[in-house]
Amino acid sequence: MSSKTNKELVALREQHIPPGPFNVHPIFAASATGATITDVEGRTYLDFTGGIGVMNVGHSSEKIVAALKDQADKFTHTCFHVVQYEPYVELAGRLNELAPGDFAKKSYLVNSGAEAVENAIKVARYASGRQGIITFDNAFHGRTYMAMTLTSKVKPYKFGFGPFCPEVYRAHFAYCYRCPFGLEYPSCSVHCADYLEEFFIDNVAGESVAGLIAEPVQGEGGFIVPPPEYFPKVKAICEKYGINFIMDEVQSGMGRTGKMFACEHWGLEPDIITSAKSLAAGLPLGAVIGRAELLDAVHVGGLGGTYGGNPMSCRAALAVLDELEDGLLVMANQLAAKLDERYTALAEKYEIIGEVRGLGPMKAMELVTDRETKEPATEQAKAIVASALDKGLLLLSCGNFGNVIRTLMPLVISDEELDKGFAILEECLAAA
Repeated sequence: MSSKTNKELVALREQHIPPGPFNVHPIFAASATGATITDVEGRTYLDFTGGIGVMNVGHSSEKIVAALKDQADKFTHTCFHVVQYEPYVELAGRLNELAPGDFAKKSYLVNSGAEAVENAIKVARYASGRQGIITFDNAFHGRTYMAMTLTSKVKPYKFGFGPFCPEVYRAHFAYCYRCPFGLEYPSCSVHCADYLEEFFIDNVAGESVAGLIAEPVQGEGGFIVPPPEYFPKVKAICEKYGINFIMDEVQSGMGRTGKMFACEHWGLEPDIITSAKSLAAGLPLGAVIGRAELLDAVHVGGLGGTYGGNPMSCRAALAVLDELEDGLLVMANQLAAKLDERYTALAEKYEIIGEVRGLGPMKAMELVTDRETKEPATEQAKAIVASALDKGLLLLSCGNFGNVIRTLMPLVISDEELDKGFAILEECLAAA
């Protein structure tokens, strides 16, 4: 354990680090394993955040650690552009095989989800010869300039950082609980998808659009899942106008929804997929996976980066894919069933829960002060997160109003840990 307390380390953090990089909890990790984190004072917490959706395979997975140690004994970096190495090539091949779509694919590796998004947009623009990009309300795609432009919520992500990237157009998303068109599903006939054709009249011509980017499940936006007809309709419109359909799977991929990629739930075959977060179990790695003809269109030297596809990260990612294919996806679907049961029980008992939603084990609940008016229970959500920490449970809120409690626990969590975590969560809900 550290010789310093959490409070002492917080003081040092404030002395040496600017406030911009936010911190949800005033604690410092000393170790972590499975679905738990132990702080520098020896207190252990159940982790329902997974490092914001990064630790699907669990903390300190033996296979991941073994792969890292093996690679570290060989070399840690050469720069793929200077001296190539096999793990990069092997990982790209595996991602190409696993990504949906009965067509030739290629993959390019980067450092993060935001960098994957940036490069997906570069590829879509270059290959199409067009400039327009369509993004959505409630979207989150990262904090670099194009990714931040694509992101919807202004504070804290965009405030004061303009001007933003040009030729980006924002459309309404299928947020059925708070429908931007004032309609109800299914009588709406999924108007939000058909509305894209109208969007081309007043915002940007379809023939000028290089790509449309969407999260299968909107993460920071509140774990919003569109109705089953939505994405197939949107994809068909993209095909009609020659628009590249880009799925941002940074948070929803790698087993988070019970499938390798969340878009598989709709039988979708995106032109480009972005991946990161749980891809390398905590090591910095992102990927752009797409149609070979799109990735091949960019000239030699047009894509790159010093650290992209670092060998340590690649070895971790290969081990993650092994874990997912060797049974972790099965565990993810088992966890989904348990979460469905627990969330349903909570919603029946507590009026503050306006809606439970999600896909597979990617679940959340939107809190409201009144189920009829749907007034966001933002302060109550903050109180629940703070109270849960005191009781040994790490939680996160999300959504435009900060009133959505999401759970991203590692897929390896035990039944005993799950029961304990939900007991704490219920206790906090009852107090709220």
